[in-house]
Amino acid sequence: MGSLNLLQTLKKDNGRVWNLSWHPNGEVLASCGEEKSIRIWAKDLTGKWLNKIVLTDGHKRTVRQVVWSACGNYLASASFDATTCIWDKKGGDFECNATLEGHENEVKSLAWSKSGQLLATCSRDKSVWIWEVTDEEEYDCAAVLNAHSQDVKKVVFHPTKDLLASASYDNTIKLFRDDPSEGDWICCGTLTGHNSTVWSISFDKTGSRLASCGDDQTIKIWKEYPPGNQEGIPTEDGDSAWKCVCTLTGHHARTIYDISWCHMTGLIATACGDDAVRIFKEDDDGDPNSPGFSLICTVDRAHTQDVNCVTWNPVIPGLLASCSDDGEIKLWSFKELGQ
Repeated sequence: MGSLNLLQTLKKDNGRVWNLSWHPNGEVLASCGEEKSIRIWAKDLTGKWLNKIVLTDGHKRTVRQVVWSACGNYLASASFDATTCIWDKKGGDFECNATLEGHENEVKSLAWSKSGQLLATCSRDKSVWIWEVTDEEEYDCAAVLNAHSQDVKKVVFHPTKDLLASASYDNTIKLFRDDPSEGDWICCGTLTGHNSTVWSISFDKTGSRLASCGDDQTIKIWKEYPPGNQEGIPTEDGDSAWKCVCTLTGHHARTIYDISWCHMTGLIATACGDDAVRIFKEDDDGDPNSPGFSLICTVDRAHTQDVNCVTWNPVIPGLLASCSDDGEIKLWSFKELGQ
């Protein structure tokens, strides 16, 4: 078991907070939400987190998600105004150096590849777009993927490879990769198991497992089985097969909106519509092909309304950020008993 202790509550001016993203150095936090702006938070000299910058010139409607590039020089933002903005801070000050258009409806999520050469966006228009970064730092649309039959809620890239996962209102998770023989991106896997909207997905540190959550109030753990795997799991066309190896039920009372798999500790955090934040830990003696995960901490009233996002700090073990419809951002410190 463990405890999740509140370190600080960051107030916001107006409306719900939709999403948070830690800078790769762990020292800066970006937030976005209903007020159409992006806020940049960092510590002052006393160690207190303060709102240092407000970016207001990019979007005309709610900002749904923000995400830093792996190099930390770029911040991408997705908005209900159907655009994606790229903010450049290489010169020290943030500047919106590109606005990507093409989606017919609000952009729900976006993700950078590890190399920073690819950006994925997804939308209510059911499509996933892949953008390539050119040498002139322009963004060319490399692919428009229409594999989903409904609103696409989330996209995430594999931590080391150019493999993209997407989660949708159509109850499925899709996997995409570039196929040189076809000269285009293809859907190389469809994960079925959720019986309602899949809201969020998160790879583990190695990228060999994927956690998903959704409207059916379950968490599912998917494991990759490469071609020729010793377990005899059949694969097709040289692509890996992904199999659900664990389903966690009975812990959440409403929709699970977000999930974050910590790449340092292996802990999984969830954000739920029942206003709670929960922490899960993998059992030490589990079978890799049938692992178990235990609920080790619950904060029932983490927020006063739906929790929209949870995200682990990439550098500081146990530091978790959450945000909510209540307009607040909270920073938490998780410690296991005995630490």
